[in-house]
Amino acid sequence: MQVSIYQGAFPPSAADAAIVIDVIRAFTVAHYAFLQGAERIYLAETVEQAFHMQKENKDYLLAGEVKGEAIEGFDLENSPYQITRRDLHGKTLIQKTTNGVRAALNSLASGHVFVTGFTNARKTVHYIQENLASDLETVNIIASHPTGDDDLACAEYMKSLFEQDASITSGQVRDRIIRSEAAEKFLDASNITFRCEDISYCINELDTNFVMKINKARKIPMIERVYL
Repeated sequence: MQVSIYQGAFPPSAADAAIVIDVIRAFTVAHYAFLQGAERIYLAETVEQAFHMQKENKDYLLAGEVKGEAIEGFDLENSPYQITRRDLHGKTLIQKTTNGVRAALNSLASGHVFVTGFTNARKTVHYIQENLASDLETVNIIASHPTGDDDLACAEYMKSLFEQDASITSGQVRDRIIRSEAAEKFLDASNITFRCEDISYCINELDTNFVMKINKARKIPMIERVYL
């Protein structure tokens, strides 16, 4: 199995499987949303599409950001801290984000498409190794932020797990996330736009019983839980 890492929302080629990473914060948010009981998460290409979907489905909740900041009229910010304080049982979310969602939508040509933050990275690798490895020749790991070391650290960690070379530890990943440029604004006490608590959620490696896979058969792609 050839495992390749790409950075940015526009991966250059399709693969048998793609794993799209957004640590701070889109797919960390998605992971916690499922833990809070969400049933599914649609991926909206634009803010306008998200609002249109909610207009047709009044019970759907909008979650996301543009350039890191909350979107006026959305029900939820792109914040794992906020998500963990909501009861989402039975709810459907519509997610729109700058990097993670965009990179996922641009990866749909790959055979299987998974999404993750650091929280579910190890579980995602294990699921693929145990259930799909014999059918995969190529795996693309996409660090969705074009320059962010948080996503790149997670990508390198996942690649090391696939290749079983222990070249990067989970502790090293956590340190790189905290020190990354993307984390700076969250850890700046004078910046009231971003919650410092979000970073503590992004660096947790959780032991959950599912991975997040995109259902490409739907008219609008959506993330579903796939149980281990």
